[in-house]
Amino acid sequence: MTITVYGAGAIGGVTGAALAKSGQDVLLVDRAEDHVAAMNADGLTIDRREGSVTIPVRAIIPGALGSGLELVLLAVKSQDTPAALEVLAPRLARAGAIVSLQNGLNEELIARAVGAERTIGCLVNWAADWTAPGRILHGGEGALVLGELDGRLSDRVQQLAKLLEVVAPTQVSPNVLGYTWAKHVYGALLVATAVVDAHVYDVVERSPDVQRMLAALVVENMNVAEAAGIRLEPFDEYAPDDYREAARGDAAALARAMKSIATHYRAATKTKTGIWRDLAVRKRKTEVGALLGATAAKGEALGIRLPLTERLIAMIEDLESGRRAMSWANVDELVVAYGGRS
Repeated sequence: MTITVYGAGAIGGVTGAALAKSGQDVLLVDRAEDHVAAMNADGLTIDRREGSVTIPVRAIIPGALGSGLELVLLAVKSQDTPAALEVLAPRLARAGAIVSLQNGLNEELIARAVGAERTIGCLVNWAADWTAPGRILHGGEGALVLGELDGRLSDRVQQLAKLLEVVAPTQVSPNVLGYTWAKHVYGALLVATAVVDAHVYDVVERSPDVQRMLAALVVENMNVAEAAGIRLEPFDEYAPDDYREAARGDAAALARAMKSIATHYRAATKTKTGIWRDLAVRKRKTEVGALLGATAAKGEALGIRLPLTERLIAMIEDLESGRRAMSWANVDELVVAYGGRS
């Protein structure tokens, strides 16, 4: 079986390289022609804290992709999912499957395009950054969770978990959407850390006012998930109960939540988010509109307002367009929007 990795940037590149190194037949697909050319010529180099390794890989651009795809690992930015599905849906084998190695709620889009029975849910919480054509930085360890959308512990998911063990320790869950939604709602906090040129841990340790604002931002998004019938799952640095208790004024719970994030990011090679990198380094549009915008749309449909989230979305749009610069003043503005003292 050929494993097609569609989107060979940070997450897709690390995944594809690990699978290829283990002897799997892997095809990397990416629209960046210089990246594809570099991978074919010199292999794909993965940089880690303990050293670098270069793995020979096979790579193509989307236009060269054939049909009858059996297993697709989708790793494009959320805003690029619809375009990717236009390419993949007609090429997917009848018994094939697409796995979303993405941030956001892409399983819904994939299931609409190819059917829920050909969609596998996935949480990826280990980190990586694309740094140059043919080169990716592995940014830190984290959870990898798979599951069928209907909760079945199927043979195919069990087999896929064994396959992905070469990438990261892989868990199979009957509530995979509880994990993907959990990362999605917690991700709002990480987006807020990208409005200033600082490490994630610097932002979450900034002040009690900032911490309360960050927790309130997560809880806004949690409210939408729970109203939609999602049972949020804890993973790595995120524990839903801490945020619920912090929202009720529990200072110890707030401190636990923020310390968990700071500890996680201090141990990582990648200490700033992909959103920060898109804004500060790659100077391109982020996936925030697709990510937080999806939550806001669901919230509106459920009659739930997300004023702090909407302010953050607008702030990111200003940063993308150059109307605003990264600064601590942006963080202070979010604190004021929440009702804090800054």
